[in-house]
Amino acid sequence: MPRVRKAINEMNVVPYIDVMLVLLIIFMVTAPLVAPGEIELPNVGSATITPKQPFEILIRKDGQLQLRNRAKPNEPTQRLSIENLIPRLIAQQQENPDQAVVISADEAVQYKEVVAVLDALQRHQIKKVGLLVVPGAK
Repeated sequence: MPRVRKAINEMNVVPYIDVMLVLLIIFMVTAPLVAPGEIELPNVGSATITPKQPFEILIRKDGQLQLRNRAKPNEPTQRLSIENLIPRLIAQQQENPDQAVVISADEAVQYKEVVAVLDALQRHQIKKVGLLVVPGAK
């Protein structure tokens, strides 16, 4: 009676393990011999661009708005209404498009007053608007 041969359905991985061990040894021997590459960065000079100081919209306890130009600290703050504030900020941002606007409100000011100022600035496409806070926890 002839012998029936079974098909082998398993893969022999021993040769692959041998190849991997040889490659591992080659990399372990050659890795310390390779000199690390050095990158030479270009020089940009010492005159880096400093960010411009922002305009600060102050909202007082009584809801009154004031505008302070932080780029010119010696200038006094100006009391303005929202109708007078917007054209000034538009003119200033056309002159200096990189200058931001920050809103600093007294902690006693209601949230809706801050949102009203933010809404007016957004409707008139005032760019780079942020809120100013004092860091620290109570």
